[in-house]
Amino acid sequence: MTDEIYDGLTQLGGPSELPASPDEAKLERVPNPKPGATYLVRFACPEFTSLCPITGQPDFAHLVIDYVPDGWLVESKSLKLFLGSYRNHGGFHEACTVDIGQRIEALLDPAWLRIGGYWYPRGGIPIDVFYQSGEPPAGLWLPDQGVAPYRGRG
Repeated sequence: MTDEIYDGLTQLGGPSELPASPDEAKLERVPNPKPGATYLVRFACPEFTSLCPITGQPDFAHLVIDYVPDGWLVESKSLKLFLGSYRNHGGFHEACTVDIGQRIEALLDPAWLRIGGYWYPRGGIPIDVFYQSGEPPAGLWLPDQGVAPYRGRG
């Protein structure tokens, strides 16, 4: 690998401000070092936060993002800043979860992607939201996302 793969990255290797909103966040990508291999990449964000669009109260979730790369990988610092940009964003659980999945999908055009949004309850009801781009590739080892059904999400 050469440093050329890092050309065009604007956030890696230096200080970065947390974007004020998901629309302002810049997701970045790097070339897949193992093109042609079928493998799973997983990001877990157990402390994801956003705001209820009606009350402005904070909502919390454990997100698990799985994808099978094709030509690109998501650059992890840009993903961290993108997910953090939801802290002051008002959006329903369903919209936040699906928007994140679709934004990553649009950036990477992966062979396959899924996101599980395991939301902590408000009003006594947890809401779990799942999105995937299609059927997983044949032969893929696809572990369980590892988030227990709600019993305190412990």
